[in-house]
Amino acid sequence: MTERYLGEFEHMVLLTILHLRSEAYGVRIMEELQRRIERRSTRGSLYVTLDRLEKKGLLESRLADPTPERGGRRKRFVSVTPAGMEALRKSRHALLELWRDLEPLLDDGR
Repeated sequence: MTERYLGEFEHMVLLTILHLRSEAYGVRIMEELQRRIERRSTRGSLYVTLDRLEKKGLLESRLADPTPERGGRRKRFVSVTPAGMEALRKSRHALLELWRDLEPLLDDGR
């Protein structure tokens, strides 16, 4: 069976969720991506990615209680599952393997 790797944006979203810990929800994830790596994303693309990651079993979500400041809407908090952590480990390993011995090429400006 061919191993599936995380897409670039999936990888970034999962890592951002880990950084945010218990504060990981849509708007905060978008803000953190912008702050850390200057990556802008639309709500639509982020929520499609969150849904896809949840369907793959790489993250799980829970709805918080509604709040008046959100007009009675509930926040959807997300967290990385053990399967998500394993996918990140495999992805990290694959990327490090591909980067091995390439630093001199990049340092020369080629």
